[in-house]
Amino acid sequence: MAGINKVILVGHLGKDPEVRHLESGASVANFTLATNDYYKDKSGTRVERTEWHNITAWRGLAEVAEKYLKKGHQIYVEGKIRTRQYQDKDNQTRYITEIVADEITMLGGRPHGDGQQNQAVPAEAQTFRQEPEIDQLPF
Repeated sequence: MAGINKVILVGHLGKDPEVRHLESGASVANFTLATNDYYKDKSGTRVERTEWHNITAWRGLAEVAEKYLKKGHQIYVEGKIRTRQYQDKDNQTRYITEIVADEITMLGGRPHGDGQQNQAVPAEAQTFRQEPEIDQLPF
């Protein structure tokens, strides 16, 4: 049986997406997503813990992110965990773990930060899915 690599997150954008357009014509968007959970400490005080996730969206999803997503918006993301390595400016090997989005759904409600409703997103354009690449299709 093959393994399963699936992540589902609901959270708020920590910043506007940063979108790059590659020479190949592909677009890639990067942004952070905050998820919160709560627990009670030994004294019974409610404590909030925020986890930050690096999200990467490619091609059509990157274009959607660029057009519709803003800091504070609440979204639902489905995707896969990926860890990649790179060389930093001091030639040290660094690793980054990110979520590569397959689907993004913009959720209603008030975004954190700017206090404005998510009015720029048409109702029929709430959920977006990444189309699989030809080499990702099962044959």
